Amino acid sequence: MKDESSSMEETVSSIKDRQRAAARARLEKEMAERSAAARKRRQRQAIFGSAAAVILIAGAAFFVIRALKKDEKTEAAGPPAGTVNCTWTPVDEASGGKVKDVGLPPANVPNTGSAVLTFDTGLGVIAADIDLAKTPCTGASYKHLAEQKFLDNTKCHRLVNKEGFRVLQCGDPFATGEGYRDTDGQGGPSYTMAEENLPTDTEKPYPAGSIAMANTGMPNSTGSQFFIVAEDTQLPANYTLLGTITKGLDIVQEVVKAGDDGKFEPNPGGGRPKKELLIKTMTVS
Repeated sequence: MKDESSSMEETVSSIKDRQRAAARARLEKEMAERSAAARKRRQRQAIFGSAAAVILIAGAAFFVIRALKKDEKTEAAGPPAGTVNCTWTPVDEASGGKVKDVGLPPANVPNTGSAVLTFDTGLGVIAADIDLAKTPCTGASYKHLAEQKFLDNTKCHRLVNKEGFRVLQCGDPFATGEGYRDTDGQGGPSYTMAEENLPTDTEKPYPAGSIAMANTGMPNSTGSQFFIVAEDTQLPANYTLLGTITKGLDIVQEVVKAGDDGKFEPNPGGGRPKKELLIKTMTVS
C-alpha cells in the first residue's frame, strides 16, 4: 500500500508540473506576442512620424523656394517704368548737426517730367524748374519737405560775394526769428541722400541762375540746404544741380549785391546777408 500511495502522489505531482509548465509556456508566448505587437506599433509610429516630418520639410521648402522665386522676379523686374528707387539715409543729432524729424520721402519716385519749385519770400517770388529725369530723388525730397512746411518762415543764412563766387545759401529749418544765430547753417532733415546730376561743364559748372545742393563734402551727405548762384561760379563738381531759376533771380542778385558781414571768413567764406531774405513758404508742384 505504501508503494502504491507513493506512486499516486508522484503521478499527481507530475501532472501538476506539466500543467504549470504549459501555463508558463502560454504566458511566455502571450508576452512575446504582445511585445512583438508593441514593437510593430512603435515602428509604424516612427514611419508615420518620419513621413509627416518629410511632408512638413517638403512643404516648408516649397514655400521658401516660392518666396525666393517671387523675390527674384521682383528684383529682376526693378522699379515700375517711369520711376526710380531712392536711398534715404537716416541721421540724428549725433552726427553733429541739428535735425528736424520729418520722416522719410517715398522710396519709389518718378524720374520723368518736371516740377516747379517756388519760394514766396519777403522780397518777392523766386521760382525754379526741376528736371526729374536728372534729379528724381532730390526733387522728391524737396516735394516731401514742402509738404511738411519744412522751410516755411526760414531765412537764408549765408552769402558769398566775391569775384567768380557769388551765391546765397538757404535751407536750414532752424534759421528762424529775428537776427542770426551761431547755429544757423547747421540744421537739416532726418535723412541724407546721394548726390545727383553733378556738373559736366568744366567752364561753367554752376552758371548764374542755378540752384545747387550744399553738402558736407562727404558722399551721400546732401540734405535740405541749397545755394542759389547769382553769377557764374567756379566750384568743384560735387554739388547736385537741382534746378534753374525761371523767376526772381534779380531778387537774389539784389541780396548778394548788398553784401555780407564777413562772419565766415576766411573759411568757409562769406558771412550773413546784410539784406535779409525770408522764405515765407516753399511749394513744389
